[in-house]
Amino acid sequence: MKAKWLFDEHPILVDRELASVIGLNEAIVLQQLNYWLHSKSAKQINGRLWVYNTYDNWRKDNFPFWSRNTIRRAFDSCIKRGLIITGNFNKAGFDKTKWYSINIEKLDEVMGSACAQNGQTSEPKWADGSNQDGHTNTRDYPDTTSENNKHSASHSNAQSVSQLEEEFEEVWSKYPNKKGKKQAFNHYKAWRKASAKHTNEYLLERLKKYLTYCQQNNWYHPMNGSTWFNGRFDDELEVDNPKPANKYEQEGYYDDYKKLIHGDPSQEQKPIDIPDDELPF
Repeated sequence: MKAKWLFDEHPILVDRELASVIGLNEAIVLQQLNYWLHSKSAKQINGRLWVYNTYDNWRKDNFPFWSRNTIRRAFDSCIKRGLIITGNFNKAGFDKTKWYSINIEKLDEVMGSACAQNGQTSEPKWADGSNQDGHTNTRDYPDTTSENNKHSASHSNAQSVSQLEEEFEEVWSKYPNKKGKKQAFNHYKAWRKASAKHTNEYLLERLKKYLTYCQQNNWYHPMNGSTWFNGRFDDELEVDNPKPANKYEQEGYYDDYKKLIHGDPSQEQKPIDIPDDELPF
Protein backbone atom coordinates (compact mmCIF):
# COMPACT_ATOMS: atom_id res chain seq x y z
CA MET A 1 0.00 0.00 0.00
CA LYS A 2 1.39 3.40 -1.00
CA ALA A 3 0.90 6.56 1.06
CA LYS A 4 0.10 9.66 -0.99
CA TRP A 5 1.90 11.82 1.58
CA LEU A 6 5.26 10.12 0.99
CA PHE A 7 7.62 9.55 -1.95
CA ASP A 8 9.35 6.34 -3.03
CA GLU A 9 12.66 7.91 -4.03
CA HIS A 10 14.86 11.00 -3.65
CA PRO A 11 15.58 10.80 0.13
CA ILE A 12 15.51 13.81 2.47
CA LEU A 13 12.60 15.44 0.68
CA VAL A 14 9.96 17.06 2.85
CA ASP A 15 6.33 17.74 2.04
CA ARG A 16 5.51 21.20 3.39
CA GLU A 17 1.94 20.25 4.30
CA LEU A 18 3.14 17.15 6.15
CA ALA A 19 5.79 19.16 8.02
CA SER A 20 3.28 21.82 9.04
CA VAL A 21 1.03 19.16 10.61
CA ILE A 22 3.43 16.75 12.32
CA GLY A 23 6.59 18.88 12.60
CA LEU A 24 9.65 19.35 10.39
CA ASN A 25 11.93 16.81 12.10
CA GLU A 26 9.18 14.23 12.20
CA ALA A 27 8.39 14.75 8.50
CA ILE A 28 12.08 14.30 7.60
CA VAL A 29 12.34 11.09 9.64
CA LEU A 30 9.09 9.71 8.23
CA GLN A 31 10.12 10.45 4.66
CA GLN A 32 13.55 8.85 5.07
CA LEU A 33 12.03 5.78 6.71
CA ASN A 34 9.63 5.51 3.77
CA TYR A 35 12.62 5.64 1.41
CA TRP A 36 14.25 2.65 3.11
CA LEU A 37 10.96 0.74 3.27
CA HIS A 38 10.92 0.87 -0.55
CA SER A 39 14.56 -0.19 -0.88
CA LYS A 40 16.08 -3.65 -1.22
CA SER A 41 17.00 -3.71 2.47
CA ALA A 42 13.34 -3.84 3.56
CA LYS A 43 11.85 -7.13 4.79
CA GLN A 44 8.24 -8.22 4.35
CA ILE A 45 6.93 -9.60 7.65
CA ASN A 46 3.28 -10.38 8.29
CA GLY A 47 2.21 -8.47 5.22
CA ARG A 48 4.08 -5.29 6.17
CA LEU A 49 7.46 -3.88 5.09
CA TRP A 50 10.02 -3.37 7.87
CA VAL A 51 13.57 -2.08 8.23
CA TYR A 52 15.82 -2.24 11.27
CA ASN A 53 18.47 0.18 12.47
CA THR A 54 20.11 1.71 15.53
CA TYR A 55 20.03 5.43 16.37
CA ASP A 56 23.78 5.62 15.82
CA ASN A 57 23.43 4.17 12.33
CA TRP A 58 20.44 6.38 11.55
CA ARG A 59 22.71 9.31 12.35
CA LYS A 60 25.71 7.99 10.43
CA ASP A 61 23.87 7.00 7.23
CA ASN A 62 20.94 9.43 7.12
CA PHE A 63 21.03 12.36 9.55
CA PRO A 64 24.63 13.46 10.20
CA PHE A 65 23.33 17.00 10.75
CA TRP A 66 21.45 15.91 13.91
CA SER A 67 22.54 14.60 17.27
CA ARG A 68 21.55 11.10 18.39
CA ASN A 69 19.10 12.59 20.90
CA THR A 70 17.40 14.70 18.22
CA ILE A 71 16.90 11.61 16.06
CA ARG A 72 15.51 9.63 19.00
CA ARG A 73 13.08 12.43 19.90
CA ALA A 74 11.80 12.63 16.30
CA PHE A 75 11.23 8.87 16.17
CA ASP A 76 9.61 8.83 19.62
CA SER A 77 7.24 11.62 18.57
CA CYS A 78 6.12 9.65 15.50
CA ILE A 79 5.77 6.46 17.53
CA LYS A 80 3.61 8.14 20.17
CA ARG A 81 1.30 9.49 17.46
CA GLY A 82 1.02 6.02 15.94
CA LEU A 83 2.65 7.08 12.67
CA ILE A 84 5.60 4.71 13.13
CA ILE A 85 5.27 1.12 14.35
CA THR A 86 8.18 -0.68 16.00
CA GLY A 87 8.91 -4.37 16.47
CA ASN A 88 11.64 -6.89 17.27
CA PHE A 89 12.16 -9.60 14.69
CA ASN A 90 15.80 -10.33 15.53
CA LYS A 91 16.88 -13.96 15.58
CA ALA A 92 19.05 -13.51 18.68
CA GLY A 93 17.06 -12.88 21.84
CA PHE A 94 19.68 -10.49 23.21
CA ASP A 95 19.54 -8.34 20.04
CA LYS A 96 17.31 -5.36 20.90
CA THR A 97 17.75 -3.50 17.58
CA LYS A 98 14.41 -1.93 16.67
CA TRP A 99 12.49 -2.64 13.49
CA TYR A 100 10.41 0.16 12.00
CA SER A 101 7.41 0.46 9.70
CA ILE A 102 4.92 3.21 8.83
CA ASN A 103 1.25 3.09 9.79
CA ILE A 104 -0.18 4.41 6.51
CA GLU A 105 -3.76 4.32 7.75
CA LYS A 106 -2.91 6.48 10.78
CA LEU A 107 -0.93 8.90 8.63
CA ASP A 108 -3.88 9.34 6.26
CA GLU A 109 -6.17 9.85 9.24
CA VAL A 110 -3.95 12.55 10.78
CA MET A 111 -3.41 14.40 7.51
CA GLY A 112 -7.05 14.10 6.44
CA SER A 113 -8.21 15.56 9.75
CA ALA A 114 -5.74 18.44 9.51
CA CYS A 115 -6.76 19.26 5.93
CA ALA A 116 -10.44 19.24 6.89
CA GLN A 117 -9.81 21.68 9.74
CA ASN A 118 -7.89 24.01 7.43
CA GLY A 119 -10.60 23.90 4.79
CA GLN A 120 -8.27 22.48 2.16
CA THR A 121 -8.57 19.61 -0.27
CA SER A 122 -5.26 17.86 -0.72
CA GLU A 123 -4.35 15.88 -3.80
CA PRO A 124 -1.73 13.12 -4.13
CA LYS A 125 1.79 14.36 -4.68
CA TRP A 126 4.23 13.73 -7.48
CA ALA A 127 7.70 12.52 -6.56
CA ASP A 128 9.00 16.09 -6.65
CA GLY A 129 6.49 17.19 -4.01
CA SER A 130 4.14 19.12 -6.30
CA ASN A 131 0.38 18.59 -6.44
CA GLN A 132 -0.98 16.56 -9.33
CA ASP A 133 -4.08 18.69 -9.82
CA GLY A 134 -3.15 21.68 -7.78
CA HIS A 135 -4.43 22.68 -4.37
CA THR A 136 -7.97 23.78 -3.58
CA ASN A 137 -8.36 26.43 -0.91
CA THR A 138 -11.93 27.17 0.18
CA ARG A 139 -11.21 30.66 1.49
CA ASP A 140 -13.06 33.36 -0.50
CA TYR A 141 -11.43 36.68 -1.34
CA PRO A 142 -13.58 39.73 -2.13
CA ASP A 143 -13.42 41.14 -5.65
CA THR A 144 -11.84 44.55 -6.00
CA THR A 145 -13.83 46.77 -8.33
CA SER A 146 -12.16 50.12 -7.75
CA GLU A 147 -9.22 50.99 -10.00
CA ASN A 148 -7.84 53.20 -7.24
CA ASN A 149 -7.94 50.31 -4.81
CA LYS A 150 -6.19 48.10 -7.34
CA HIS A 151 -3.46 50.67 -7.84
CA SER A 152 -3.07 51.17 -4.09
CA ALA A 153 -2.86 47.44 -3.42
CA SER A 154 -0.34 46.98 -6.23
CA HIS A 155 1.83 49.81 -4.89
CA SER A 156 1.65 48.46 -1.35
CA ASN A 157 2.56 44.97 -2.52
CA ALA A 158 5.55 46.31 -4.47
CA GLN A 159 6.79 48.10 -1.36
CA SER A 160 6.32 44.95 0.70
CA VAL A 161 8.27 42.79 -1.77
CA SER A 162 11.02 45.39 -1.96
CA GLN A 163 11.35 45.43 1.82
CA LEU A 164 11.41 41.64 1.97
CA GLU A 165 14.15 41.53 -0.66
CA GLU A 166 16.23 43.98 1.34
CA GLU A 167 15.81 42.02 4.57
CA PHE A 168 16.45 38.74 2.79
CA GLU A 169 19.74 40.11 1.45
CA GLU A 170 20.79 40.86 5.03
CA VAL A 171 20.57 37.17 5.91
CA TRP A 172 21.72 35.85 2.54
CA SER A 173 24.92 37.89 2.63
CA LYS A 174 25.94 36.01 5.80
CA TYR A 175 24.99 32.52 4.58
CA PRO A 176 28.09 30.48 3.59
CA ASN A 177 26.77 28.27 0.74
CA LYS A 178 25.15 30.60 -1.80
CA LYS A 179 23.41 28.07 -4.03
CA GLY A 180 19.76 28.40 -5.04
CA LYS A 181 19.23 32.07 -4.22
CA LYS A 182 15.96 32.36 -6.15
CA GLN A 183 14.42 29.35 -4.42
CA ALA A 184 15.80 30.53 -1.08
CA PHE A 185 14.07 33.90 -1.47
CA ASN A 186 10.76 32.23 -2.37
CA HIS A 187 11.00 30.08 0.77
CA TYR A 188 11.98 33.11 2.83
CA LYS A 189 9.10 35.20 1.48
CA ALA A 190 6.52 32.49 2.20
CA TRP A 191 7.91 31.97 5.71
CA ARG A 192 7.86 35.69 6.54
CA LYS A 193 4.28 36.10 5.35
CA ALA A 194 3.05 33.04 7.25
CA SER A 195 3.29 34.70 10.67
CA ALA A 196 4.11 38.04 12.28
CA LYS A 197 6.42 36.10 14.61
CA HIS A 198 8.65 35.16 11.66
CA THR A 199 11.22 37.93 11.83
CA ASN A 200 14.69 38.60 10.50
CA GLU A 201 16.00 38.75 14.06
CA TYR A 202 14.92 35.16 14.63
CA LEU A 203 16.46 34.00 11.35
CA LEU A 204 19.75 35.77 12.05
CA GLU A 205 19.90 34.15 15.47
CA ARG A 206 19.33 30.71 13.91
CA LEU A 207 22.01 31.44 11.31
CA LYS A 208 24.45 32.42 14.03
CA LYS A 209 23.89 29.06 15.73
CA TYR A 210 24.17 27.20 12.42
CA LEU A 211 27.50 28.87 11.62
CA THR A 212 28.75 27.92 15.07
CA TYR A 213 27.69 24.32 14.43
CA CYS A 214 29.54 24.31 11.07
CA GLN A 215 32.66 25.73 12.71
CA GLN A 216 32.62 23.15 15.50
CA ASN A 217 32.04 20.23 13.10
CA ASN A 218 34.73 20.41 10.43
CA TRP A 219 33.36 17.32 8.66
CA TYR A 220 30.05 19.06 7.99
CA HIS A 221 29.54 20.98 4.73
CA PRO A 222 26.91 23.75 4.89
CA MET A 223 23.78 22.82 2.93
CA ASN A 224 22.67 24.81 -0.12
CA GLY A 225 21.05 28.12 0.70
CA SER A 226 17.81 27.03 -0.99
CA THR A 227 17.66 24.05 1.39
CA TRP A 228 18.47 25.92 4.60
CA PHE A 229 15.88 28.63 3.93
CA ASN A 230 13.27 25.94 3.29
CA GLY A 231 12.61 25.44 7.00
CA ARG A 232 15.92 23.77 7.79
CA PHE A 233 16.98 26.75 9.89
CA ASP A 234 14.74 25.27 12.58
CA ASP A 235 16.83 22.09 12.80
CA GLU A 236 17.83 21.30 16.36
CA LEU A 237 21.60 21.63 16.62
CA GLU A 238 23.87 20.82 19.53
CA VAL A 239 26.65 23.38 19.80
CA ASP A 240 29.12 24.33 22.46
CA ASN A 241 29.03 27.94 23.54
CA PRO A 242 32.47 28.81 24.84
CA LYS A 243 33.14 32.43 25.64
CA PRO A 244 35.18 34.18 22.94
CA ALA A 245 38.85 34.21 23.78
CA ASN A 246 39.34 37.86 22.92
CA LYS A 247 37.60 41.00 21.81
CA TYR A 248 38.22 40.29 18.13
CA GLU A 249 36.10 37.15 18.26
CA GLN A 250 33.55 38.87 20.50
CA GLU A 251 33.05 41.63 17.97
CA GLY A 252 32.89 39.19 15.07
CA TYR A 253 36.15 40.19 13.45
CA TYR A 254 37.35 36.64 13.10
CA ASP A 255 39.26 37.21 9.86
CA ASP A 256 41.08 40.18 11.34
CA TYR A 257 41.83 38.09 14.39
CA LYS A 258 43.41 35.33 12.28
CA LYS A 259 45.54 37.88 10.45
CA LEU A 260 46.69 39.33 13.76
CA ILE A 261 47.72 35.93 15.15
CA HIS A 262 48.92 34.14 12.03
CA GLY A 263 49.86 37.04 9.80
CA ASP A 264 48.31 38.30 6.60
CA PRO A 265 49.12 35.84 3.78
CA SER A 266 48.69 38.64 1.23
CA GLN A 267 51.57 40.56 2.77
CA GLU A 268 55.22 39.57 2.50
CA GLN A 269 56.51 38.50 5.89
CA LYS A 270 59.85 40.08 6.86
CA PRO A 271 62.32 38.06 8.93
CA ILE A 272 62.81 39.14 12.51
CA ASP A 273 66.37 39.87 13.63
CA ILE A 274 67.11 38.57 17.13
CA PRO A 275 70.46 39.43 18.78
CA ASP A 276 72.69 36.42 19.41
CA ASP A 277 72.80 37.03 23.16
CA GLU A 278 68.98 36.72 23.30
CA LEU A 279 68.75 33.36 21.54
CA PRO A 280 67.42 30.56 23.82
CA PHE A 281 70.29 28.15 22.93
